Amino acid sequence: MPEIEGLSEFCGDVSHACEYKSGEKFTGKKVVVVGCGNSGMEVSLDLCNHNASPSMVVRSSVHVLPREIFGKSTFELAITMMKWLPLWLVDKLLLVLAWLILGNIEKYGLKRPSMGPLELKNEIGKTPVLDIGALEKIKSGDIKVVPGIKRFTRNQVELVNGQKLDVDSVVLATGYRSNVPSWLQEGEFFSKNGFPKAASPHSWKGNAGLYAVGFSRRGLSGASSDAMKIAQDIGNVWKAETKQQKKRTTACHRRCISQF
Repeated sequence: MPEIEGLSEFCGDVSHACEYKSGEKFTGKKVVVVGCGNSGMEVSLDLCNHNASPSMVVRSSVHVLPREIFGKSTFELAITMMKWLPLWLVDKLLLVLAWLILGNIEKYGLKRPSMGPLELKNEIGKTPVLDIGALEKIKSGDIKVVPGIKRFTRNQVELVNGQKLDVDSVVLATGYRSNVPSWLQEGEFFSKNGFPKAASPHSWKGNAGLYAVGFSRRGLSGASSDAMKIAQDIGNVWKAETKQQKKRTTACHRRCISQF
């Protein structure tokens, strides 16, 4: 839950996207959605589909990519291209294809980062938005894109550009973080920020059989890579232990025969 001036004084409903179930209860209401990642985009789209009036707060730049390109998953296509091409070239190709399919999104208030979508994901873990229909609602004006929030009052929100909006409800689609340190009682594998201390691609293995899947900040492809490495490592440990057990059994058998 981010700290925003005046939010505690706001009289309307305030909730986090992790609690969001459906836009049904927001029908006919003016809703401010704070955050423009995948959660913020999908919440805003669902609110539109339930006849609410969402205003989505976009405080920073964001990559928006089509969910599919040529009938194929965008990430699947990116992973396939990365087998043959360098990351920077794959990023350029993805952005060209996104522009051809989605058009120029910057004129709708969605500024793209200077770093490519895959490079940005690898560097800081920021996942590009995969559009499932929200962009069309933005283009039509059903979802309004607004800048950062300066403060809340009892019934309004004041934006950093001085604009004031009447608002009934707020959905906070931001503030996600790892809570591993709150339940994992060890200090060698994970740091206080909830991520492994070792950087990717070495972030999947700890000590004494402790593994971590999906903490490489590379989305589902990173989780898949971690899972395969862990399965292979467990297999290698099992083979080594089985081989050692066979040696002990054989030695014991020989000793028993000798004693007999």
